[in-house]
Amino acid sequence: MNNAALFFNTGKNKKEFQTILQEAQEYISSKYSMLISDNPEEQKEQINSYISKYILDNSLGVEGLSFDELIEKLYSEMVEFSFLTKYLFRKDVEEININQWQDIKITYTNGDILPTEDKFNSPEHAIDVLRRLLHKSGMILDNSQPIVRGHLSNKIRITVFGTGVIDDDKGVSASIRIVNPQKLSKEDFVNNGTATGEMLDFLSICLRYGISMCATGATSSGKTTLMSWLLSTIPDDKRIFTIENGTREFDLVKTDESGNVINNVVHTVTRYSEDKSQNIDQEKLLESALTFNPDYICVAEMKGEESFSAQEAARTGHAVITTTHANSCEATYFRMMTLCKMKYDINDDTLYSLVTEAFPIVLFTKKLEDNSRKIMEITECEIMPNGKRQIHTLFRYNIKENKVVSGKLKIIGDYEKVGNISSSLQKRLLENGMPLNVLESIITKTKVEEGESK
Repeated sequence: MNNAALFFNTGKNKKEFQTILQEAQEYISSKYSMLISDNPEEQKEQINSYISKYILDNSLGVEGLSFDELIEKLYSEMVEFSFLTKYLFRKDVEEININQWQDIKITYTNGDILPTEDKFNSPEHAIDVLRRLLHKSGMILDNSQPIVRGHLSNKIRITVFGTGVIDDDKGVSASIRIVNPQKLSKEDFVNNGTATGEMLDFLSICLRYGISMCATGATSSGKTTLMSWLLSTIPDDKRIFTIENGTREFDLVKTDESGNVINNVVHTVTRYSEDKSQNIDQEKLLESALTFNPDYICVAEMKGEESFSAQEAARTGHAVITTTHANSCEATYFRMMTLCKMKYDINDDTLYSLVTEAFPIVLFTKKLEDNSRKIMEITECEIMPNGKRQIHTLFRYNIKENKVVSGKLKIIGDYEKVGNISSSLQKRLLENGMPLNVLESIITKTKVEEGESK
């Protein structure tokens, strides 16, 4: 507790928080020029000391708030981002969705979507706070630019709709996406019902022995978290090169107890400039990655021209793992074709042959209605002797029923091993160095059940 709180008389001059906020803002404004430190922590300490002095000198208080709580709330409102501040830097928050100034929902990493207890005071208050957030990335929200995208840091992305796009009385609507990379273990995925151990072992072994794959699904379906785990299973002496768009989510570097790096990883992110000739996009990073002699290349998301380069890399001996947005394993290849055409206008039959050769394994992830994340299907695209393609389902999640448990919807189902990989893929794995006993371990079992999903 702040020592000043010991002398705080809470009963002498109670006021509404907004009144004290306005008065304190005027007071701090007159003193702000005296703040000489460029250090953010020192500046925060100085500002808080001025706020404390003003509160103490005037014996101010707010019903229901202690001295320390009042100081913290005033600081957050004046310098930071109001009540949003406490959610922006939490590890268990994925999204802040502001539907209107009175309706704010928080999406947590466990799948819960809950309203905030705090609200903005008015539409104008909501707009002011969002403008402060956008200001950090040099973006301005006004009548001429009612739709703005920005960022607070390299891990917080913001999209805001202002007046002119939404009703004036709603103030503002915003989606704040918070990147909180989770390092989950194999046991975590199994316990959460995301997949079975056999499925995870299968994917890990295939990637280990050079089989390129794509994780597909909607936003927040768990693709990146799963891909991060798969990459963490790669032997430490293998070289991994990751490419991400704007925000770095992967952290694959391993160190020993002395802080020495024990694996072989290069992390890269795109960089954009007002001068388009200075842009460094995913395609440019991917082209450069090939000069680093990587054993594994991770393209965090295929969403443009880099898709063609990614499939080229996968077909020339590099193990490539990536993600994209599609509604099924089969639809993934058509999505890839559409993206590849952004670079070259190649006929569909040729492109289909290229992308299916490049990525024989596809896994489809989905966030279900009960907010659980599942690998719904894993498929292999087999290239037949006559050049035809045939997609086989290897694993599948079967939904059996929905029921309400303790007032919450729960989806019940099981995982099934539908089939084994083709003889041609088995041959390729053996050629890539997979021991025969390891191959036998992934092709012998025929079915595995999870029971009730968790």
